Amino acid sequence: MSNIPVIVDRAGLWDAEELSDVAAATFPLACPPNATSDDIDIFITEVLSGERFGEYLSDPAKTVLKAVAGDDIVGYAMLIAGDPADPAVAAAVGLRPVVEINKMYVVPGHHGSGVSTALMLACLERAREGGFAGIWLGVNQENVKAQRFYGKHGFTSVGTKTNTVGSQQHDDFVLRLAF
Repeated sequence: MSNIPVIVDRAGLWDAEELSDVAAATFPLACPPNATSDDIDIFITEVLSGERFGEYLSDPAKTVLKAVAGDDIVGYAMLIAGDPADPAVAAAVGLRPVVEINKMYVVPGHHGSGVSTALMLACLERAREGGFAGIWLGVNQENVKAQRFYGKHGFTSVGTKTNTVGSQQHDDFVLRLAF
């Protein structure tokens, strides 16, 4: 665990490759045990590449926040403004306007050091400043550690959804925090 202070700030296009590297290192840690390495690799290639991060960073509906310790990005979160695309998720979330925490990951050497909390507080601050009625996210039903973390920040379960990783469907809880 690191004791280096962490700074959370908005990421820029110049961060795309390093964010992709962080994503590739952290995404497998949040996957359920039955996720295959092939499916995880497909997801990383299709969703977490440097090119895809370039697209995310260029999209006005998306805000990518980076957590920096020293000279390294040690975590990131991505917010997506707008109604959930899935009508069932939109009904479960039930807030308008709303923003989603679509991704939030921290590299293993910084777990337990406050990086996740700093990212979460920055996400909540951005959402409140943006005038959103609340914030929501999906978390794998088997990721109890993440569920506890989100619960500590006031999120409650309002429904379920599926998430595709490669060729597999995984079950997520939909968690919401109303402001």
